[in-house]
Amino acid sequence: MQPMNMYMVPNQGIPGFPPGLEYLTQVDQLLIKQKVELIEALAGFESNNKYEIRNSMGQNVFYAVEENDCLTRQCCGPLRSFTIRILDNFGQEIITVSRPLKCMSCFFPCCLQELEIQAPPGNTVGYVLQQWHPFLPKFTIENEHREPVLKLQGPFCGWSCLPDVDFEILTMDEVSIGKISKQWTGLLREVFTDSDNFGIQFPMDLDVRMKAVMIGACFLIVSMTVKSHNPPSPHKHHKISHMTEFK
Repeated sequence: MQPMNMYMVPNQGIPGFPPGLEYLTQVDQLLIKQKVELIEALAGFESNNKYEIRNSMGQNVFYAVEENDCLTRQCCGPLRSFTIRILDNFGQEIITVSRPLKCMSCFFPCCLQELEIQAPPGNTVGYVLQQWHPFLPKFTIENEHREPVLKLQGPFCGWSCLPDVDFEILTMDEVSIGKISKQWTGLLREVFTDSDNFGIQFPMDLDVRMKAVMIGACFLIVSMTVKSHNPPSPHKHHKISHMTEFK
């Protein structure tokens, strides 16, 4: 028996769909797994965050890299601005997620978070906007016309410290259709790194543009749950290669 291909080959273009998102028509769940360099795990060194996006069979379907600098990551932590570039297995950028710098607070409406998602780069497909609530993290998912399409709701304030967290994906009528989950990765890994696994579940027939926006929403949740126990360290640059296999 031949081993399963570790990398999913990108699909051919489908008319009516943003280029690069064709594969999303075939999935109802994805796993976002942060890459952790060995030296980071041992010494707490911080580099640009990099992620694998896998399907339910464990195949790598996309890659993502966060663009900012060491000072921003170390000083701003979960408040940081970023641009996340999502690539297919051929290295083509298919989704761009942009987050401006804003303060984060449950108590002040002026500190609400937001994202813009483009697919492909330069073509906006949606937004993620935080809604004010004193205790619950709530977000509205908007399409490219700024029309509300879905809602995203998390648990009580303090959720960023929890090992397992579920954010419900809701219709505008408050019907649950999926979730974004922070998954426990084991005590040792939690102690020495800020790496977590995040899963996204959504309807198979959800518009691929909204699936791309939900991937962006997941990265917002990832950034807001980052821990601050790592000490400052020199910035390192790493080259992304889709030929690297991770254990």
